[in-house]
Amino acid sequence: MRVPVKLLGFGFWLFFLNCARCQECLREDIKYENTEQVAKASYDDGETVRVNCMTGYTGLYKLKCEKGEWKKSIERPCAKRKCSHPGDTPNGNFELKEGTEFVFGATVVYTCVKGYEMTSRINQRTCRAKGWDNAVPVCEVVKCPAIITDGEVTASGNTEEGRYGDVIHFECVSSDKMIDGSSDIHCKETGKWSDVVPKCKEVTCELKSTKFGVKTIIPYGQTIFRAGESVEITCSEKHWFFSTKETRKPFTCKDNGEWDYEPVCAEITCEVPHYQHVYYPYYYFSGDKKLGAIKSYRCESGYRGTAAEATCTRDGWTPKPLCAEMCAAPNIPNAEIQRGYQRPNYRINSRIQYKCHPEFEPEEPVQITCDSQAQWTGIQQCTKMPKLCLKLVLENGFIYIHPSNKEEIFYSCKTGYKPFTGNWWDSVTCRKGSQFDEPRCIRKEECGALPSVHHGKLTLTLHDPETADVECDPGYMSTDRSIKCTNGRWEKPVCKGESLKLLLHVCNRSSCACSGLDNINSQQN
Repeated sequence: MRVPVKLLGFGFWLFFLNCARCQECLREDIKYENTEQVAKASYDDGETVRVNCMTGYTGLYKLKCEKGEWKKSIERPCAKRKCSHPGDTPNGNFELKEGTEFVFGATVVYTCVKGYEMTSRINQRTCRAKGWDNAVPVCEVVKCPAIITDGEVTASGNTEEGRYGDVIHFECVSSDKMIDGSSDIHCKETGKWSDVVPKCKEVTCELKSTKFGVKTIIPYGQTIFRAGESVEITCSEKHWFFSTKETRKPFTCKDNGEWDYEPVCAEITCEVPHYQHVYYPYYYFSGDKKLGAIKSYRCESGYRGTAAEATCTRDGWTPKPLCAEMCAAPNIPNAEIQRGYQRPNYRINSRIQYKCHPEFEPEEPVQITCDSQAQWTGIQQCTKMPKLCLKLVLENGFIYIHPSNKEEIFYSCKTGYKPFTGNWWDSVTCRKGSQFDEPRCIRKEECGALPSVHHGKLTLTLHDPETADVECDPGYMSTDRSIKCTNGRWEKPVCKGESLKLLLHVCNRSSCACSGLDNINSQQN
């Protein structure tokens, strides 16, 4: 009986033990990145634990065990700790090996600019948990060894401790000598001078080219010349001295050991004719440009070729010029180029004709010439003609115009008609260059223009066109107040002086002999 009881108790103990374990939380269930391991392998229900980040990371987790599961109360994921700027170095640069941020584990590598070298043993810095390791590297300028010269050479510049980029200039103490080598050397980024320290030698010029294109050399056979000495060289037929375009020339050795001109006979060639209005000169004048070479070519718009081909001569390409200017079509206001002459451009010495528009002068065609300067000569501007009177049309009459005077026209009328003025012929004059007084032919039985009156004027009456009122000037009077037109003829009114009229009246009443007064009266009329 006692054994079963014990077994039953042991079973209850195992049951409660397993139930307790079911409430535990395990360390292995904490699976956050970049975190440190917690202290215990398991935690009872209700326990809390703080999970810290690994070294170099920042963040925090706080967990609580609830019935076998971890519950988060604080969650700040672990991220790499950031570092400040690593620091610049004078005359140097740095760059990140990987990534783009200054964070834990990042490394920057320093390099020096050209002409500087790193004196620090370590050339990099790494972001650690407490910041950057190592010191900022140092770059110092590259130095070259001191310059040592003999007594014949003087050196100017930083000869004791040359730095990168420094230049040393050398001269000879004696004016009769010249530097044999480089007169200037510079300190390179490698810490070495660009050339060795030169020596001094006697000033001489060397004649290097003595065969190619050379016809004669005086003095013959000499190739080394001292300062001030000269040599005369004559080139062969197809060669010249390029710098001067001469075939024979003296050359003098200068104090610096250089020739005054390059004593080399070069093959005669012609250059590409730039700025000569040749179209695409590099195309047409490519290849062989030696003496005698022949090239076909085209000219730019507005120019014409003076020959079909160009030939290379000692004087350059011929003909000269290769392209001649052309005259553009003339723009003459109020004119038109005559047929057969119309084109956009005209050659030098071309002649064309133009004619002014109607009502412009000159009326005859004008000939102009494209001169050697590509300018038109002989141009006459078209100007507006003076406005002439229009041609007259006269009904029932005839017109006559004298060739020498077109501003006055004479006319007469057909049988049965008469000029409105009453004469058997009349004339009209052009007024203001635009119109004539109107000539008229009317039937003979019609009343024409009113007759003229000495010392008075006539006015047609409003109610009767064949009656006119007479009005004499002051001091004159008429026996009739009006006149009439009968069968196309107007009566002739008379305006007489008032004093003479009174004498005649008195004389008639007194039956005096008034023959003398009658004569005076007739003269006034």
